[in-house]
Amino acid sequence: MTYIRRDLEEKILSLSKEYAAILITGPRQVGKTTVLRQLKQENRAYVTLDDLEDRSMARNDPALFLQLHDRPILIDEVQYAPQLFSYIKIEIDNGAAPGSFWLSGSQAFRMMNLAQESLAGRVALLHMPSLSQHEIYGSGSTSPFTIELNALKERVKTNAPADMREIYHRIWKGSMPGLISGRFSDRDVFYSSYLQTYIDRDVSDLVNLTDKLIFQDFIRSAACRIGQVLNIHDIAQDVGVSDDTAKRWLQVLEKSDVIFYLRPYSNNLLKRTVKTPKLYFFDTGLVAYLTKYSSPDILANGALSGAILENYVVSELLKTYQNHARECLLWYYRDKEMREIDMIMESDGMLHPLEIKRSVNPGKELIRAFDILNKSSTARGKGGLLCMRPTLSAINSDNYIIPIWMI
Repeated sequence: MTYIRRDLEEKILSLSKEYAAILITGPRQVGKTTVLRQLKQENRAYVTLDDLEDRSMARNDPALFLQLHDRPILIDEVQYAPQLFSYIKIEIDNGAAPGSFWLSGSQAFRMMNLAQESLAGRVALLHMPSLSQHEIYGSGSTSPFTIELNALKERVKTNAPADMREIYHRIWKGSMPGLISGRFSDRDVFYSSYLQTYIDRDVSDLVNLTDKLIFQDFIRSAACRIGQVLNIHDIAQDVGVSDDTAKRWLQVLEKSDVIFYLRPYSNNLLKRTVKTPKLYFFDTGLVAYLTKYSSPDILANGALSGAILENYVVSELLKTYQNHARECLLWYYRDKEMREIDMIMESDGMLHPLEIKRSVNPGKELIRAFDILNKSSTARGKGGLLCMRPTLSAINSDNYIIPIWMI
């Protein structure tokens, strides 16, 4: 099995020199434990709360648990024993050295809330996504994606070029380390097992399920609607559950980092905008598996090809920020006249409109909607067309044509 270097590694090591505790959250099987074990030195103890005896002690006698293990320590799957946080807080307040505690856990929302309640101001919170296309196919160091010409030119040096067929291969294969590293070779078996483990462990912790197969059908129904404005009623009808149940189940999918939303952009000067978010999955390989596309070529020519490309671009863009512990202000725009902008990035007080297209040679008519932002109270910055063009180009001095492989 090949270890894949993660862009988040530098941030983990630098923050360990400043914070006594670091908490890394993220979906299951994205490599949190692998990265931390790769980075840890020999003197750092390791304990996983997947071990039922250690979990029981951490829950029932957290003080004794911490006494038994030396510092520095890596505690894996810490979500199983939130009782530890109060005792870790005491140690930090008593002068624990920087890097004393490395903590990792799934169920990001729950972990973030617990850490903020017990360790506010004492812990560095990091989120690790699945592998980015730079981590899988690129080289060297990179930075968060921006619409700035010199920064875009730098990405040519660090990211691996890809044509349309290669992009859909990346989308179809997904970004889970177990598959990319070669540890598992059968993609269908991997995703089938992943779903079963996810439902048995994470979902069962968050909601009482009477029928696990219905929940799996529910995830599949959501996957069929990526890139669309969220319609809870339609998803509920697909599987025969109430709208309230569908809403709760979507919250479970969001809390466990399976899905995320892109919120609509609006301000006081843009009053006729749609208010409902759009739905996306963090891993497009899971979407392709759920929607039963058996090969990249079939996916590229199927009904979901445009939506899953959009999902890929949005998730890859967000990963470039998560991998540098940065927040990305990202929205979409749609108004009641059905004028739409796929993404709007806000940076340094500027709005940057972005459009996503399968085309190799997109025309300037695709950026007409960008003018809507001229009515916004926030200044409009440079825009971009993210597409299958093999090289960086421009429509004009204010709008670039950016290959998707450069994200």
